[in-house]
Amino acid sequence: MSTAAKDIGSVRTWEHWINGQSTPSDSGQHIDDLNPDDDSVYARLAAGTATDIDKAVQTAQQAFESYSKLLASEREAILSRTAGLVEQHRQEFVDILVDEVGSPVGKAQFEVAYGIGCLRAAAGVARQVRGETIPPDTPGRLSMSIRQPLGVIASITPFNVPFLKHTKLSSTPLATGNTVVMLASEFASVTALRLAELYQEAGLPEGAFNVVTGMGADIGDSLTAHPLTRVVMFTGSSRVGQHIVELCAPAKKRVILELGGKNPLIVLKDADIDAAAQAAAFGTFFFQGQACMASSRIYVERPVLDEFVAKFKGIGESLGMGDLRDPDTWLGPIISDRQRNRVRTHIEDARDKGATVVTGGEWIGNRCKPTILTGVEEGMTVCREETFGPVTSVYPVDSADEALEKANDTEFGLSAAVFTRDIDTALTLAQDIKSGMVHINAPTIADEPHVPFGGVGESGYGREGTDIDIDTLTEWKWITIQLPTG
Repeated sequence: MSTAAKDIGSVRTWEHWINGQSTPSDSGQHIDDLNPDDDSVYARLAAGTATDIDKAVQTAQQAFESYSKLLASEREAILSRTAGLVEQHRQEFVDILVDEVGSPVGKAQFEVAYGIGCLRAAAGVARQVRGETIPPDTPGRLSMSIRQPLGVIASITPFNVPFLKHTKLSSTPLATGNTVVMLASEFASVTALRLAELYQEAGLPEGAFNVVTGMGADIGDSLTAHPLTRVVMFTGSSRVGQHIVELCAPAKKRVILELGGKNPLIVLKDADIDAAAQAAAFGTFFFQGQACMASSRIYVERPVLDEFVAKFKGIGESLGMGDLRDPDTWLGPIISDRQRNRVRTHIEDARDKGATVVTGGEWIGNRCKPTILTGVEEGMTVCREETFGPVTSVYPVDSADEALEKANDTEFGLSAAVFTRDIDTALTLAQDIKSGMVHINAPTIADEPHVPFGGVGESGYGREGTDIDIDTLTEWKWITIQLPTG
């Protein structure tokens, strides 16, 4: 059994992870972490307080003084060993993702593989934190620049891809010599706590990585606004992202925001319709639509509209909704009552206002069937707002130009996809779509540890990724040495 948990019946109780050990909350209280498939209690988590946050941040700051001076080779070795340990415990992490957040097993396996890859990619970053020599304008001057880590990084993670974000928002900060305090989603904290234990087993110094659990609405501000946190890395809603920006602005903290999306998928008349329909199904129904990159707006040229909708419908209706550990199961439960009500409201509002439910709109327990809407118009909630469920709308367009205009008619700009056999048109659209990421003849959902991942507008600010994180998580210092000239 892990050191941060204890059994109460068949339910484990987890405390915070602070300074390399299990640490009870200042409140002495716990919250229930539910299995979304049947709302049974999966685990009990320490109910964090502002005092707990302060303790974790102070601990991380103290650890930073020595951890920042570790050799790059030492940080590289720690992250490499952690990746190996996660590999050894791969099935355990898959099981957690299935039971804690309702991940179908295929999605869980992808996520664990991504986390392992992310740790390995970050290990390589440790040796890439480089400065440069600079040609001086002053005789006898040796001019150089170095990069230095910033300090305590606040990482605030979501429920939908928790292990992906737990590894991504900890490994590169650690690789660059920073320390981390992570506030994990109250719906998905266990993989963060297990990762903390494996970091320690891999040799990470105590206090370099800390995890506080509890209700983000209650303690998130304490972490974000803490005077010792230097960077806030947040994944979540646009509304909370705006709030974080306002909290960080007075202290001039760096902020990386990966927020919501209302992502367009464009299908032109010369596209491979089979491939487009498959990509639309993947992009819409992956993890039952609980993805910031989900294909929630699909624009199809009229000559192929009926063919596309028919094929898309057929795929959607064929997707499995059985046992989450069955490889044929594609759709699992929506995470919480609040989110289920949001999905229901979007569907019912569209139906009541005249939209056509091509397929879906029905529920089996906490699972919503794959839902495809047509006839969606302005004034329907689903037209503009992110649903975060297995729901999408298909719109007809008469040209690539109209598709581009409609794709850009949103405040969001995370991911987009274009299906066409015309490379000139594809590249033109890719350049002109207002989105942080565009994929040609591929789904809107894609991520790799080393790419510049992120959006524009209401979809976020800044980018995540091992290479670009070096700029985000370090600061330049200019150093000169005046040599004798005579």
